[in-house]
Amino acid sequence: MTTQTKRPDGRKPDELRKIIAKVGVIPNADGSALFAFGKTLAIAAVYGPRQLHPQHMQNPSAGILRCNYDLLSFSVAERKKPGPNRRSSEISKAIQWALEPALYLDSFPNQVVDVQVYILQADAGTRTAAINASSMALAHAGIPMKDLVCSLAVGKIDKTIIADLTKEEEDFKEGEGATDFAMAKLANHNQFTLMQMDGKISPAQVKEALELTEGLTKEIFEAQKKALKDLIEEQGDEK
Repeated sequence: MTTQTKRPDGRKPDELRKIIAKVGVIPNADGSALFAFGKTLAIAAVYGPRQLHPQHMQNPSAGILRCNYDLLSFSVAERKKPGPNRRSSEISKAIQWALEPALYLDSFPNQVVDVQVYILQADAGTRTAAINASSMALAHAGIPMKDLVCSLAVGKIDKTIIADLTKEEEDFKEGEGATDFAMAKLANHNQFTLMQMDGKISPAQVKEALELTEGLTKEIFEAQKKALKDLIEEQGDEK
């Protein structure tokens, strides 16, 4: 990695934006969490497990995870049309794929767990922030989990691999062009649960991107873990 590369916000290529992680932010949900990478802020709410209707959609051997992602109208500079669109539907599915390997869905047959994720402010990395928030919210809801899921986008500007791109960096075009590589990983297992890439990258740089993600997801996990621990301690103090 070329550590001399200058980024618009002054970060090193392998440096994350400031992380904010909180749990229990929506009192009426079964579980909820907030996760932010810099100016990108996601909030997730979990409802369930509860009986799935209509009945013909039920799975007698395992529960179902449903995810809904939405970029709120005021979250971006150019006002977004309210309601779901093709992009939000695709990201909803990606969040589901990223989270399912971490869950013991066979613990609640014929039931559903709903995850609602809203982006309150967007500066790239919205799907990864959404995955991190959703993972924390599922843990807060007490859903049986194998591990927390940590997600991060890495990219390439010219020939340099960089972590946690901003919108300015996503839009940057120079040399070979920009690359956005979103990944999710089980925090304490050597298992990636999501890999989505826009752009081009060489096999050698794929390896570099994976190694970078492996290291930085540890920072994300520590933030997630601390948020869950802080809530437990806070609830203990209130008793």
